[in-house]
Amino acid sequence: MGIEEQEISKIEEGVGTSTTAKTSGDAAFCSSASVVTITQKLIAEVIGTYFVIFAGCGTVAVNKIYGSVTFPGICVTWGLIVTVMIYSVGHISGAHFNPAVTISFGIFRRFPYKEVPLYIAAQLMGSILASGTLALVFDVTPDAYFGTVPVGSNTQALVLEIICSFLLMFVISGVATDSRAISEVAGIAVGMTILLNVFIAGPVSGASMNPARSIGPAVIKHVYKGLWVYIVGPIIGTIAGAFAYNLIRSTDKPLQDLVRNGSFLRGSTSK
Repeated sequence: MGIEEQEISKIEEGVGTSTTAKTSGDAAFCSSASVVTITQKLIAEVIGTYFVIFAGCGTVAVNKIYGSVTFPGICVTWGLIVTVMIYSVGHISGAHFNPAVTISFGIFRRFPYKEVPLYIAAQLMGSILASGTLALVFDVTPDAYFGTVPVGSNTQALVLEIICSFLLMFVISGVATDSRAISEVAGIAVGMTILLNVFIAGPVSGASMNPARSIGPAVIKHVYKGLWVYIVGPIIGTIAGAFAYNLIRSTDKPLQDLVRNGSFLRGSTSK
């Protein structure tokens, strides 16, 4: 009996040790600095995207329903809300709020590849939640739809989205990724770029420049006309904009050296 009791005791101790180790491992995982950090970033992206869409699309809905905002007011609102949210959470998550921007940062090695899907999911969640809130608060009829639908042809809207997204990412690359830039005005520069783009392309394409901005309202109100334009256009435009800026980032090396070394992708040349 003594031997059996010892074996049972060892088994119990082994089980207890295994359970304790598992619990300790789970606690370590939950308290890991990297896990906490990425969680904070994702929460910041959800909140930031939520308020960008809530304010921007909200003014579109209010203007269509009550007619009290006017088109210039919509443009200013988009620029202001992006500026405000960049200064609010930019130091936490980088203030992407845009899957196309996140993808471009990932391609040009300005952002970890493994975090790209997480950021995109957070941005889409923020947009869908904001769009759902607007749908609950306002009586959104088809005429008051606050999403983006091409006014002209899909091709016309696609070209405008590519051009506007190019300019947006070109500015972001200049003010947010180049150490020679004045980082304190990055939020203002990006916000004013969006304001300008909405003035130019808003009446034709809606000036989305952001797949999340178009997907959220489309999912909530089930309006998918031309949605592919607002997914493909911004992604092509932002990649091209980042590529263009990285080509001119360095002025002390010939183009053939930049291409040969891949510096135009890394953006890690002298600044």
